[in-house]
Amino acid sequence: MIGKEVVNNRPVCLAEVLEILEKRSKEEELKYEQRLDFDYAQKFCKLKAKKASKLLEKLTSLGLTLYQAVLLVDLMPEKEEEINLIFAKEKNKPDEKVTSQILELLDQFRE
Repeated sequence: MIGKEVVNNRPVCLAEVLEILEKRSKEEELKYEQRLDFDYAQKFCKLKAKKASKLLEKLTSLGLTLYQAVLLVDLMPEKEEEINLIFAKEKNKPDEKVTSQILELLDQFRE
């Protein structure tokens, strides 16, 4: 088990995971699963935590759920087709206007 108890149950982006695990690594030695997650987050995290939280806020203001916004922040798609693939199995898919707004936002925050 990774943690001692469940503190909060919500989707978080890789940038937040990286930030949390960096703090934990300073306090104590990370367990095996935590080290795996830490390595993964270091390799694939595309934004810093502050920028990721701002982007999450803007994406949820467009009417996306937190889960959908986290997927977009983690994957940072570059084309509308990629966004449509991410939402292929979702019940509430964004329309073309919202998809183009999402793409513009992602382009603004891309590093």
